[in-house]
Amino acid sequence: MRVLHTADWHLGQHFLTGQERLTEQKAFLNWLLATVQTEGVEALVLAGDVFDTTTPSHAAQELYYDFLVRMQGTGCRDIVVVGGNHDSPTLLNASRRLLRALRIQVIGGVPAEAEEQIVALGAADGRPSLVVCAVPFLRDRDLRLAVAGETPDERQLRIRNSIAGHYRGLSEHDLVRRLREQDVPVLATGHLYAAGGEAREGAERDVHIGGLGVIGAEHFPAAFDYVALGHLHRPQMVGGQARIRYSGSPVPLSFTEADDRQQVLLLEFAGAGEPTITALPVPVTRRLQRFHGELEEVEAAILAFDNEAFELVAWADVLVKSDEAPTEVQRRVQTALKERRAAVLAPRGVRHQRLTDAPGVVAEASAPIEHLHELTVEEVFRRRVAGLPPERTATLTATFQELRQLLAEADPQAWSGEGTGD
Repeated sequence: MRVLHTADWHLGQHFLTGQERLTEQKAFLNWLLATVQTEGVEALVLAGDVFDTTTPSHAAQELYYDFLVRMQGTGCRDIVVVGGNHDSPTLLNASRRLLRALRIQVIGGVPAEAEEQIVALGAADGRPSLVVCAVPFLRDRDLRLAVAGETPDERQLRIRNSIAGHYRGLSEHDLVRRLREQDVPVLATGHLYAAGGEAREGAERDVHIGGLGVIGAEHFPAAFDYVALGHLHRPQMVGGQARIRYSGSPVPLSFTEADDRQQVLLLEFAGAGEPTITALPVPVTRRLQRFHGELEEVEAAILAFDNEAFELVAWADVLVKSDEAPTEVQRRVQTALKERRAAVLAPRGVRHQRLTDAPGVVAEASAPIEHLHELTVEEVFRRRVAGLPPERTATLTATFQELRQLLAEADPQAWSGEGTGD
């Protein structure tokens, strides 16, 4: 059976100062439809973060549903979608019963009955050909109840054990065990941060209370022939195991991802056991480009920038290190950008960093100017607790994550305007 693993679409994302990504995301979905047909994909697995916020725009939702409808014209028989930490379980599940009639299984959040996460996909002849343990993002309420007097280390251990127990319980379910004994492969999904995974600075946030890395490769049972992960935007294996992978985001979502490769993963199962895995590169329609350096260097790089191979104008992050007056730095760089405006734009303007305080005296480099709208809620919180004792930081982080989740559930609109995230 041929299965395609993808994740972290973040449909409807607004980039920095408000630029929408729908054009790029639509181009990806068009490419994905063609690829499904070309590669003879029989099942598509989307491992979370369908949307960028819990209250996606109508345009983003239309893009999602239009894609699902158009998939009916391909040879793909089944689609499995699980919710990520950016998704609203309620919104995803609203169309669940209707989509099931189209062989699209949606698990927006952890259901009341564990077996609802177990999806048996059939081959063309009707016999089961793949079992999917469709695990969405595990929220705090899915994992634990607060325990009075618990230390941060104890809390972290209990969360890790709860996540591991969730996967273990599914792997030991009678249906999963019986079908695997019949040589039917088993695939599990997950939307989390696995220990050892490489997160991009400022792009991927803590998603479990108490910190990152609460689960490792060893916590995914051997009964899973493949684990399709979402949350980290850089494609990678977990713990050196080819069967446990992040597919990565198909569209670069921040400047920290500018050099990552965009891809989806094609899996070919020949019965139970690890599949053959092929990475399929996703064409990038818009480059995210960094121009960092001294004034002359940045000017020259902008003027020489070649964007001919890309459909859309590039977006640039410009940081100039210079002792020139800020007005002169802005004038020269903006002149270069104006000359190359058909190829590159700088959405958040030009940032300036001084090299020295006085001639012949090297000063400590000042941090680039940041604006509050460029920071996520979690980034602001982390800076507020920076410097506190580790135990105090862990306790406050746990409380903050719980309160934030409760507020998001009570008033999703209030939390819908966050910037780039995992």
